[in-house]
Amino acid sequence: MNRPSPPDENQPSRSPMKATLNGAIRHTRRVIVAVVGGTVLLLGVVMIVTPGPALVLIPLGLAILAAEFAWARYLLRRVREQFPNRRKKEPSKEEKDPEQ
Repeated sequence: MNRPSPPDENQPSRSPMKATLNGAIRHTRRVIVAVVGGTVLLLGVVMIVTPGPALVLIPLGLAILAAEFAWARYLLRRVREQFPNRRKKEPSKEEKDPEQ
């Protein structure tokens, strides 16, 4: 008869049921992130050829996917490098009409 080895003093004891539950929760979260992020990303790609905010949805979909997937983090980083923050300050009222 095989007896289980005594628990290692350095390892916290975890019940197999708790480990299985944590693995199932982690897997379920990963699937939900993949479905939601993939849907948003796909809608963004479709909106490249149809009217819509493709340049908003594609990075948003990648950001959602980046929460769980390294390849999405890499692509999101590449998108951010290609499109740096180009917002310009709007000129103040004095700069627009200095005569007043």
